[in-house]
Amino acid sequence: MKRVRNKSPLRLSRDAERLITLSTGLSVSGSRAEDRVWEAEISSLVIKSLEGGTGPGMEAALDHTFKTNPVAHDVLMELIEAASESTQLQVADVKWDVLLLALPMVAWSRYAIPSGPVPQEISDVLVTHLQAHVLARDARAAMSPYLYSIDQMPHDFSGVRKMTIKLGEAAISQTRPRFDFSRAPETAPLLADSRFLLAAVAVPEGAPLFRWQEKTEKLTRTDCLERWVAQGRPNLAPLLPGTAFECCLPDAYFHNCRESDRRVRPYSLRAAIGYLEDTLKTDAGHLRAIIAGVGDELVDEYRIGFTLRGHDEVVHGVVWPLFGREDDDKAEMDQRTPREEIEAILKEFKVGEVVKFAELFAPEFCEDCGAPLFADADKEMVHPELPEEADSAPVHYH
Repeated sequence: MKRVRNKSPLRLSRDAERLITLSTGLSVSGSRAEDRVWEAEISSLVIKSLEGGTGPGMEAALDHTFKTNPVAHDVLMELIEAASESTQLQVADVKWDVLLLALPMVAWSRYAIPSGPVPQEISDVLVTHLQAHVLARDARAAMSPYLYSIDQMPHDFSGVRKMTIKLGEAAISQTRPRFDFSRAPETAPLLADSRFLLAAVAVPEGAPLFRWQEKTEKLTRTDCLERWVAQGRPNLAPLLPGTAFECCLPDAYFHNCRESDRRVRPYSLRAAIGYLEDTLKTDAGHLRAIIAGVGDELVDEYRIGFTLRGHDEVVHGVVWPLFGREDDDKAEMDQRTPREEIEAILKEFKVGEVVKFAELFAPEFCEDCGAPLFADADKEMVHPELPEEADSAPVHYH
């Protein structure tokens, strides 16, 4: 999940300044022994902030370190995420380690991708398969009976921690968690998107969480994914009718939010090309794609606007978000940058013309609907608009 960086206030709070100091110390630590001291102090302050409702201080510290000390930012982000998605709960004389899991499905469809309540019998069966194929033998689990879009997930670190504790308590007590979904926000009508189930795993302190951690099993993460797909997918399919989807391995909340965001990007672009071919009754050779880097100081995302060749009007757009400093360096010499990957997909689908702008565009959005704007051939940021005769509305599958 791409974190939106807010503008930092001119004056940092005391907690924000302390977090900056601590994360800076951790970023230059020379040993694991020193690391543990810094980490314990940061985690203690972060938990206090999460439970006391002082989240803006953490956000300010993250914004500040992102701009001034990338290494400190990364270690601070890691510890804030850990404090949000994991905790320890004590029941009677037993301490339990709890981790919030995201179970992502990357989905694409000509129809509206479903979200909403999950029948309890399906939720129960999925928990059984989760325990049988992914979680350690002695692990307990509980699942929220809802298929979430990213718009319906917890919106801040405090919300994630509350979900962790609520599902963790249900996992330990082996009860069904209760939720009120009546105020869940609407889901954006995207051609390709991620859907999530949320669950918590609880184990006695220090015990393995996952099946691939157990010495007696000798299973790899790949083995567990294959079993999860084989056994879990048939029970997931009824939740996504009329939709093609890819299952990801259940794993920690923030890790899997980012992983699903990465995986959905190429599907979004491919689905957009197919959608335009179908809606405009044309083929990809008659389309033009305009690639623009968007951000405040660095490229935070690429926005790909589509026009018909020979026409100026942007008819559709796709956002390709970046994560961390993804576009600045390559992990391997043969690994493509995000822009190269975008160009490769456009070439694969035989898009007729590709325009690439070198300059950085400001992240502009529509004042009326909040939708992102896309660069046209004249480098103006505009709202995509399909021709009036095009049938553009996604419909629900029946």
